[in-house]
Amino acid sequence: MSLFQIDAGGEWKGERSRSFFIAKELARRGYPFQFIVQADSPLQKKASEAGLPVLPVKFSSKGNLLSVLRLYRAMKGAKCELVHFHDDLSAAVGSRAASLAKVPLRVASGAEDLSQKTNSLFRQKYIKDIDAIIASSEDLERDFVNGGMDSLLIEVIPFGMDFSPYQDNAAKDYLGQKLDFDPNDFLVGVVAQLSDPKMIKYLIRATRFLRVHSSRIKVVILGKGPLSMDLEKEFDEIEGEEIAFFLGYQEDSPLVFSSLDVFVCSASLESMNHGLVEAMACRLPVVFTRVGEIPEAVKHRKTGLIVSPRSPKILANAVIRLFEDRELAAFLGQKAYDFVFTKLSAEAMASRAIDMYEELAKKRGVRLG
Repeated sequence: MSLFQIDAGGEWKGERSRSFFIAKELARRGYPFQFIVQADSPLQKKASEAGLPVLPVKFSSKGNLLSVLRLYRAMKGAKCELVHFHDDLSAAVGSRAASLAKVPLRVASGAEDLSQKTNSLFRQKYIKDIDAIIASSEDLERDFVNGGMDSLLIEVIPFGMDFSPYQDNAAKDYLGQKLDFDPNDFLVGVVAQLSDPKMIKYLIRATRFLRVHSSRIKVVILGKGPLSMDLEKEFDEIEGEEIAFFLGYQEDSPLVFSSLDVFVCSASLESMNHGLVEAMACRLPVVFTRVGEIPEAVKHRKTGLIVSPRSPKILANAVIRLFEDRELAAFLGQKAYDFVFTKLSAEAMASRAIDMYEELAKKRGVRLG
């Protein structure tokens, strides 16, 4: 008895490579399974390197009869009890093979990047015999329901984030080497939209308090905006170049975040949500300014510190407290990591998907593994 994961796309998309992380979790739990991937694809290479049981198959939009027959024989030989289609092509080919092999349970992942017309065709052709479909968001769930899909079949499981790029301890000195910091410097990362004059004044005043307290505290500003040059000029005028460094938005964010000691952000920044998760994935304590809604991940004195947005001194004092109390900083950083890993990691996503398999099998009286 075995489970099949079929991903005909074959791309390696980091946090969107749902099939890879589910396959890893199946292996961790000891389930017998086959991971069917596009032959000669990046995903095949990644899965092989991870030691997963990979079966490469040539999928194409036309002439898939041989692929259907190969999958049928593999499913029949392995006594496949559940198959998960991760894209429309794997469903197109795999659903035919699963029907021939009489696989009792079939799961599909919703195709969020497809057009509504294509999704409608996808549903009509390949999902009529599906037992469950995974939607990566509530918006996609609504799209499916509006298209006529039974809401009882849909399970919302968001894409998880791959935290492995943030676990490299060697990256800790990335900014130190890039900006010539001393190993004892305390690096404060600040995400800010440099378009709000009030935010700029607030940031400058807070930085002045930090500079007075210790020259070891350095502020690394991650953000861009029309007032970027004005802000840099303001810091130059107060000799702030020794404490404030402007990086803009960085593509190598895992290296940047891993180099920091504290992360400061504001609830008013809609674009900072991913940055917040990145910071917590690096075990950084978070100082969060209370503007609007506070994310679930930030709990005062549990995963970070929440401060008033109108007092630069209070913000500076929160950073100074973490500078002076490294045990507290480490505690908050670890709790922050524990939260996002449990809730938002690719491993958490994979665990939820397999829990869904098990619940579905129990309801249908099917034995997995």
